Amino acid sequence: MYRLLMILLAFSATAIAGEIDQAGALEALKRPDTLLIDVRTAEEYAEGAIPGSVRIGSEELRARIAAVAPDKDQPVVLYCRSGRRSSAAQDLLQQLGYRQVINGGGYEQLREAIQDQ
Repeated sequence: MYRLLMILLAFSATAIAGEIDQAGALEALKRPDTLLIDVRTAEEYAEGAIPGSVRIGSEELRARIAAVAPDKDQPVVLYCRSGRRSSAAQDLLQQLGYRQVINGGGYEQLREAIQDQ
């Protein structure tokens, strides 16, 4: 019974795939091994990006993620313009076996939250 309770608590502590978890993203970004991925277009990225982020457009994520994040246990934080593309990217990465994927939401909101820390 205790083991089952611990498993249920572990699952409830993580965000449901697709949900924006800005608090989780901010916490993960405190770790030096966290990979920050911007899934916006090259044009959007050129207009401004969060320092330290790697741009991998959502359409090329499947093909490029293994080269950027070969360790599927590495924490990955995703963001886009509004949180919609990063939600789809989170679902994709989880389907590919990545275990610590967080949807950080929209660029402006995440950037401001990082600055406020």
